[in-house]
Amino acid sequence: MRRAILQITRTAYELLARPLLFRTLTAQAAHEQALRLCAYFDEHPQPLGRLQRYLLPPQPCMVGGVNLPQPLMLAAGFVKGTGFATEEDAQKAVACGDNIIPGWRSVPALLGAVEFGSYTRWPRLGNPGNVLWRNIGGRRSLQNRVGLKNPGARAAAAFLGAHKAHLPPLFGLNIAVSPGVSDETQEKREVLEATAAFLEADVRPAWFTLNLSCPNTEDDPAGRQSEALARHLCAAVVPQVAPTPLWVKISPNLSAAQLHGLLRACAETGVRALIATNTLAQPTPDDDSVQGGMSGERLFGAALATVRALAAERERQAYTIDIIACGGVLDGAAYHAYRQLGVQAVQYWSALVYRGPLAAALIAQEASEIA
Repeated sequence: MRRAILQITRTAYELLARPLLFRTLTAQAAHEQALRLCAYFDEHPQPLGRLQRYLLPPQPCMVGGVNLPQPLMLAAGFVKGTGFATEEDAQKAVACGDNIIPGWRSVPALLGAVEFGSYTRWPRLGNPGNVLWRNIGGRRSLQNRVGLKNPGARAAAAFLGAHKAHLPPLFGLNIAVSPGVSDETQEKREVLEATAAFLEADVRPAWFTLNLSCPNTEDDPAGRQSEALARHLCAAVVPQVAPTPLWVKISPNLSAAQLHGLLRACAETGVRALIATNTLAQPTPDDDSVQGGMSGERLFGAALATVRALAAERERQAYTIDIIACGGVLDGAAYHAYRQLGVQAVQYWSALVYRGPLAAALIAQEASEIA
């Protein structure tokens, strides 16, 4: 019965709902409408939870120091919250009872494990104008230059802390290095203050992720991902958040030397997992002088190559750090390709757009038929 329901929902979404959405709404408008629906279901999550328990049965695995109920997680970037100009504005919204993080309750109820964020120390409005595109080059891809729009760590922590009784049983928190900060001491201070905001609010995720790799801000992510900086930050964050494990998210298309250095720094400072990878910086459709992060099919090859290189180096050095794949997990075949490299868990995002809200269940079912 479960398989039949999945097949019906897959057909209905791919033949009816998705063509209608793509024809009537831009990628950005559809995303904004989805967030409004999430905010509504934050107040009424029970039907979503029942659906998830039926269609996505437990498949527990231990990855990065976390007992995951399923090996498919929603990546950071969807449940992250509203942008604000100032911390005062964000805190006022929390005090007024506004839902500043749409999806905080409904999305985990439907999908299971979700990584919230990214959150920076200070609020960010993100980039202006159109910041989201789909079907890039005729392939199942998304591109964004949202620019780390978020309410800031303190307001996000205050909001989640106020709703602690209804937080999902398992979620992660993604903390990003503040764009535009070039001083390593200030970077460390802001990252530590951001993580401390959640801990002080008694918001205890199953894991923290340190995002070194956002491609759509004023910083150059590839140039910032040095072994020295990773070691500097991770050596400070790991003991601060302990016993909560720390994961680190990196970019695709890094050099072999960078990958080896990042892996070494993370393994030696106690990081439990590397997420490979974030989106791939490419010129945007509206302005080829502006970069945006590519995900979906057009990221898959680069992400797979990064995971392959990391897995080989991990084996050579006998590191115990886990690798979590992220990039182009749109179907069971992509998921299986990562599993062939020894990956036990993956993150996805674009699949929500191209496969629908039951993407994880569909991908898990397809992968089980390959294995």
